[in-house]
Amino acid sequence: MKRFSLKIGRSVALAMVLALAGANVARGEWLKDQRELMGTQVTVELWADDIESGKKVIRQVFDEVQRLDEMMNPWNPKSELSRINREAANRAVVTTPEVMEVVTKALYYSRLSNGAFDISFASVGQHYDYRTGRSPDEKTLNADKTNIDYQAIILDPKASTLFFSRPGLQIDLGGIAKGYAVDAGVDILRRAGVVAAVVGAGGDSRILGDLGNRPRVIGIRHPRNKDEYAVVVPLADTAISTSGDYERFFMTDGVRYHHILDPQTGRSASQVQSASVIATKAIDSDALSTTSFVLGVERGLELINSLPGIDAIIIDGQGKLHYSQELLLSTK
Repeated sequence: MKRFSLKIGRSVALAMVLALAGANVARGEWLKDQRELMGTQVTVELWADDIESGKKVIRQVFDEVQRLDEMMNPWNPKSELSRINREAANRAVVTTPEVMEVVTKALYYSRLSNGAFDISFASVGQHYDYRTGRSPDEKTLNADKTNIDYQAIILDPKASTLFFSRPGLQIDLGGIAKGYAVDAGVDILRRAGVVAAVVGAGGDSRILGDLGNRPRVIGIRHPRNKDEYAVVVPLADTAISTSGDYERFFMTDGVRYHHILDPQTGRSASQVQSASVIATKAIDSDALSTTSFVLGVERGLELINSLPGIDAIIIDGQGKLHYSQELLLSTK
């Protein structure tokens, strides 16, 4: 993973940086398209020597993301994940290699973080509705909070099965599935011979190659001003994910209820405003950005600094920036 210095500035200046970076190399052959998938906006941008071939491979990426969305969407009653949530507490459920891979990686990060990352947060998360401003009452929260327990998710890799040893347990792959889909999209591009591209899904992006003679510039949104970047990160051949309390939320009596739940409490984690993680693959940056958000600045950076090749930028509750060790050195 290539490292570059960080730059901090206002939105107008950053917009100019991004525009100029693209203008220097585009010359009509950068292709870009986007679709609403996985509950967010999925974007594919690539450099194509042949325009029609470029458009074709972009469609292939979207087809793959849609396939994974149909498999892992907990709100679609016909999805594989919904079937697992209905049946896995009664018997071991045979599932797809893709679901097994994502759940296996999720449980790895659950163990690594002592449960700060836990896909069984859905046991309580199912009671939140961020569109209507609904949160669970204390009775419901206390009853279903006991079902948040990643250790109750039993995998059998040889049989490709999942079993829930807690009857009320539910899982949601929202903190890791988009990263997995982004990686799958990049794999398709690589096999097609694409050497420069970006695949993004909401807060998760993976950069393939660069802009020729310079890295691509990725802006991390200011958590309290959608028209401003808090920091700009020049990157090449790497992935970056941001988890923020501004993505899906509602306010009640001055309290921000957002979708990143602390598995210990079943309530929205409240120590930071956003956490961004840089890693080789998006499945890792996706899971670790959620993990760092839940852990908070001190414990989050402690975990990130213990992982080779991983970096993080965390914005605390007061809006102050905190960097992992290697990034901190690059800012000096």
